[in-house]
Amino acid sequence: MFDGPSVAAALKSCGVTHVVWVPDSVLGQWDAALSADPALSLIRVCREGEAVAVAGGLHLGGKRPIVMMQCTGLFEAGDSLRNFIYDLKLPLFFLIGVRSYYAHREGKGADTCPVFTEPILQAWRLPYVLLDERHGPADLAAAYRQAQAERRAGAALLPE
Repeated sequence: MFDGPSVAAALKSCGVTHVVWVPDSVLGQWDAALSADPALSLIRVCREGEAVAVAGGLHLGGKRPIVMMQCTGLFEAGDSLRNFIYDLKLPLFFLIGVRSYYAHREGKGADTCPVFTEPILQAWRLPYVLLDERHGPADLAAAYRQAQAERRAGAALLPE
């Protein structure tokens, strides 16, 4: 199960130094745990494209950031993604909440966010894993470590 304390512990185990995010939906529920952890610097930004740029600057400065956003923010951040992960080739990692994923899977939701999230990641050629109810924070840590070991960008999708 993904909760604030277990996510903070998983990020610390990977050496993450900064969480750059727009605290939205399920991810926003982790704010207290992430804020309270002295090993993680929490940076709240106004827009997701800005989050990618801030994380890029942190990485260039020798830090190990992760970007957390909701899927609609992913849609907004496309140009920043292109610049930082393809032009500059930075191995940034993203945790993306997929709003209405379970309702969509059951045919009960009209939200198009789950319809477009994976195809957009595929179009950007950004490797990702889907962390559904069978997964936990250790799987997030494993995905982060794999991307870092391969010196590439990556993402984990967290269905909501």
